[in-house]
Amino acid sequence: MIPRKFLAPSLICICILSLPTPVGFAGAATSSSRRLLTLDTAIAQATKLPRLHSMLASVRGELVLERYFNGTKSTRLANIKSVSKSVVSALVGIAIEQRKIPNVKQPISHYFPELLKDERQTLKQQITVEDLLTMRSGLESTSNRNYGAWVLSPNWVRHALSRPMLSPPGTTMIYSTGNTHLLSAILTKATGKSTWQYAQETLAKPMGFTLAPWMQDPQGIYFGGNEMTLTPRQMLAFGEMYLQGGKAKGVQVVPSEWVETSLTARTVSRRESDRFYGYGWWVRELAGYQTYYAWGYGGQFIFLVPELDLVVAVTSVSEPGAERRDHLGAIYDIVESSIIPVVAQNTAL
Repeated sequence: MIPRKFLAPSLICICILSLPTPVGFAGAATSSSRRLLTLDTAIAQATKLPRLHSMLASVRGELVLERYFNGTKSTRLANIKSVSKSVVSALVGIAIEQRKIPNVKQPISHYFPELLKDERQTLKQQITVEDLLTMRSGLESTSNRNYGAWVLSPNWVRHALSRPMLSPPGTTMIYSTGNTHLLSAILTKATGKSTWQYAQETLAKPMGFTLAPWMQDPQGIYFGGNEMTLTPRQMLAFGEMYLQGGKAKGVQVVPSEWVETSLTARTVSRRESDRFYGYGWWVRELAGYQTYYAWGYGGQFIFLVPELDLVVAVTSVSEPGAERRDHLGAIYDIVESSIIPVVAQNTAL
């Protein structure tokens, strides 16, 4: 279970400011002079972002913010981009619980013997499932400038495994979507089902929704780590499930031990010394609170702030654009400056 500060139900009451969309909340009305705290500032800031599609937030499972922007509707599926890495991580945890995969220390050569049989590939033969989860495989990245050549290759798994080793496995973080695609290939081999079918049966169905199929590689393996689609409410539900130690609708969907270990920082970002990575989840401090988040290209996010029982889901335009970096900074600023402090102040009332 994720450590958190449990709050008495009486300390938070939801204030619906305009129906049918919840947009703010206030503390319990014990005094007529108590100041009403809302998320109006966050909404005002979000409205100014031309790339933003949605912003939702829940506290203790209660929806306190749900807004859609720039013509987007609640039913629109969002391309969650690399947020799907966190979903694939959950599937790996389920597969380990079901003994489909022995454990995270399993060498990936067990699943790709024909590709890693060369005795000169000593380092590659040492790569484990955990190394893929933590982006420490040591393989040259298939992301960023290498992404185009990878997805245009005739065999994505072979291409990812053929990359040169830049560091020993289990040491340096090298962010690469190829790592997560290898996990999707491993899930396919280990479960005897496609990643989509396995996700449908073990994750989506227990949570009460249907997962739409997404892109496959030339061999039919579902893209691991990109192009998965969810509605914003499904993203929020996934975050709430993790905040509840892997439970949703009274069902243990993801093993609680896996939730805890997934959110444990295991390596540091090469770009920012205050940003860490677990099993498909980023870890950093926002507004003084330990925050875990799934992050996808263009501004797709699921933020978890366990101490406040807070989940924030954000979707945005997923295509490249000159203003993309400024957009990301604006999202972080809204969450850190206009959502977390308001929730924290209300919990203290």
